[in-house]
Amino acid sequence: MKPAYPLAGLAAGWVLLMFANPVRLALRDGFRCIARYERVWLTFALLGFAYFIFQLIVLSPPASISELDIGQVASFPSWSWPRLSEVWREAPLPALEGAAGIFDNPTTTFPLAVVAAILLLVNWGGLHGTLWRALRKLYRGWSIPIYAVLLASVLAALMKPLVYWQLPGWNHHISTAHLLKISAAIDAVAFIFEYLVGVYIQVYLIAVCLAWIKGLSFGERALAAFAVRRFSYVLEWAGIVVLVSFLIVRLPLLLAYFIDLPNVLDYLPLQRAVMSVFILLFCSVQISLVLHNETLRDALRAHLQLIRRDRLRVSWFILIAAVNFFLILTLDAFVRAAAADRTSALIAWRTIFVFIRTLVTGWLLASWVVLFRQCEMGRQENWIAY
Repeated sequence: MKPAYPLAGLAAGWVLLMFANPVRLALRDGFRCIARYERVWLTFALLGFAYFIFQLIVLSPPASISELDIGQVASFPSWSWPRLSEVWREAPLPALEGAAGIFDNPTTTFPLAVVAAILLLVNWGGLHGTLWRALRKLYRGWSIPIYAVLLASVLAALMKPLVYWQLPGWNHHISTAHLLKISAAIDAVAFIFEYLVGVYIQVYLIAVCLAWIKGLSFGERALAAFAVRRFSYVLEWAGIVVLVSFLIVRLPLLLAYFIDLPNVLDYLPLQRAVMSVFILLFCSVQISLVLHNETLRDALRAHLQLIRRDRLRVSWFILIAAVNFFLILTLDAFVRAAAADRTSALIAWRTIFVFIRTLVTGWLLASWVVLFRQCEMGRQENWIAY
């Protein structure tokens, strides 16, 4: 059998899936939304490229300039291409996490979370004050401990890149074991702020998509302040997600640096899968809190009503999101395996892949906002005017 036949069959199956499902109109309008407001996917692209560049410069820099040979890219037809059966197993778990991220936080915010930490501390645009007033209004006495945890995570986020940058030099003065403990502790605390920055960005982009659905115009500063206020409503649910994620994933990894814990691996696949399933089971809670002034209890009640009424469309959307992430992640594993140790080729491919993934992520997020509003309003094909 020629290799083109399975690929053609796969492409035909994808086209059939995309155009013969009950949420195809929401997917179409998601494309229209990101075409009108490119920031929906360009924001994810900025975060993705920043993390990629940080990895390239700090974590895994090329050993020498000779590794940056552009001829490695031109020689791709002669690469040793693996079979898909050899690489597809790398994709299911990241695909599940990618699908769950559409309903929670779809991208890493490090290292740009450092910039967000600085802007928050200097009260850029009055956002710090807006956040504090919103916390005081919603959580009253609990606002002080919540703010203290947030401030601690902000400081940890500021320290995190410094630790990564200076870790090799400090190794001459502090033992490796102590350095690992310090860096792991800082990373665990910084995770809180980095996650919350991702949630805020998600809230902001949901607001952008809602403005497109309603045909509204907006100013950037006003929309940013609006997103901060809506973020305060999401904070209670985000706190639950942070707590569950910390207990299931982060805490075992952190404790492994201090005590002997058997079977604690770097990736914890079972725990990550459980965390993703948890988010998918409560997929509409976050967006419900963003779009409505309601308590967490009301959002959970609305989520249950949505699942009873529209579980078919929600299930189809989750399936389509998972399939699209699975396909692009399988492609990524396939190309990386073929590129092997060709540094220039890997850099070129990772640049392309960041673009592909962020475009898919922005499209699916916009489509989810459209679908959620369709489920709430009960309208059909031509309900969007702009």
